[in-house]
Amino acid sequence: MSHPLLALLERDVVIPALKDERQLSALPDAQIVFLLCGDICNVDRLIERIHSAGKHAVVHADLIAGLAPKEIAVDFLLRCGADGVISTRPALIRRGRELGMLTVLRVFAIDSKAVRSLARESSLVTPDAVEVLPAVIPRVIESLTKELEMPLIAGGLLSDKADVTAALGAGAICVSASDERLWAL
Repeated sequence: MSHPLLALLERDVVIPALKDERQLSALPDAQIVFLLCGDICNVDRLIERIHSAGKHAVVHADLIAGLAPKEIAVDFLLRCGADGVISTRPALIRRGRELGMLTVLRVFAIDSKAVRSLARESSLVTPDAVEVLPAVIPRVIESLTKELEMPLIAGGLLSDKADVTAALGAGAICVSASDERLWAL
């Protein structure tokens, strides 16, 4: 069964990925926001600001300063109000699924070995979606969308509409972008 927030990812196409708290004042109409900044002292307030804007907050656990790479970190984020969790760590994804959160396994396609092992790893963890970086590798995105059982999000190094179009054309359900110029596409 797919997570209900997956439909919003497919609808919005470009998901704002906030690398800086100041970007909260420039949020587009997207219903989901990827939060890639913060610390254990302010993440609850950042999530609340996202919710106050009528959006869902999916937090990258690995990038929240002060969080240990342990499953309890996901419990903490849920308590702070996070609707979903992004991580490169399978144990955190597994815990997010147990808690009913939207889960996004972030992977870096740095070489062919990493790409080949992704299908095996994702099937063991069963995230709701996989985010592959960098997004500017349509041939790899196309190959992975055929191999993976879950939807693919493309993120990283997107610089213009052509990059977004290429990633979507290769089979990604959406892209995540920190470049505010892309949020309105």
